[in-house]
Amino acid sequence: MNTKHAQYMLTILQEGSITAAAKKLYVSQPSLSQMVKLVETNLGMPIFNRSTDPITLTYAGQKYMEAARQLLTIDANLQKEISEIHNEEYGTIRLGIPVQRAMQVLPYVMPKFIQRYPHVEVQILENGSATIESLVLEGAVDFACLTTHPRHEELEYILVENEDLVLLTGRGSNIAKRIPAGTPIDITEARNEMFINIKDGHSVRKTQDLLFIRKNMHPKVLLETISIEVAKRTAIACNAVMICPQNYIEMTPELLPECVMYPLVDIDRKRHFYICHRKDRYMTKYMKDFILILTEQKNPFIQ
Repeated sequence: MNTKHAQYMLTILQEGSITAAAKKLYVSQPSLSQMVKLVETNLGMPIFNRSTDPITLTYAGQKYMEAARQLLTIDANLQKEISEIHNEEYGTIRLGIPVQRAMQVLPYVMPKFIQRYPHVEVQILENGSATIESLVLEGAVDFACLTTHPRHEELEYILVENEDLVLLTGRGSNIAKRIPAGTPIDITEARNEMFINIKDGHSVRKTQDLLFIRKNMHPKVLLETISIEVAKRTAIACNAVMICPQNYIEMTPELLPECVMYPLVDIDRKRHFYICHRKDRYMTKYMKDFILILTEQKNPFIQ
């Protein structure tokens, strides 16, 4: 196994087909197919089940991919160590972060970071927390800002901020007319309300779906969006409801006179804001300092 083969094989798995992977890697489909054949011949076993769409792994393929990820982690760690030996002032950070969290974090962190490290490039990969956590596990990003609960032994979770979920709605909604603002409620109180949903990939959506299953709820959905900012403004304007992190509402104080919030009770898992990275990931000085800037003040984002 070499690093190029490992990266190409992982890309095929991530993209779901050799054709899609070839486009992403800017190589021809026949040459990529030939490489797969060579790797499988050397291994003595097929790696991919080609009869499925998207492509899946054989048992031997699962073992190969585990080794491939380890190889790429070792190679990445070596490259960072060598780079840091030469000059700790230059490098790249690959940061995974949800869009809404980026609005909260980056204006605070980046001015301080670039003052210390003007020659370090920060590459941002924006997606939902659940998706980004998978990217950290795969080594596709160096570390990530996300809302979750610690659940993977391979990851180091550094708590930045506690986060509570509330039900958000406009002042003209039915639930707002029935229940005083700020009253802790069970989600079943909103059973007959119209919901604004965050799309799959966000940790809020995962928590919401699990809560609906447990409460046997099948609410009407007005719309789904990837943006919490769009969701909260639409929920208020339409007198619909949404499940939202409270601190995300407090980030836009101009909306507070127009909305009503209800703390949610009986939520199984508490989700909070963490920075996380693989425990086996080599962390350069500038990576450690980026995390330090983010965590050096208690609750630095809510004024």
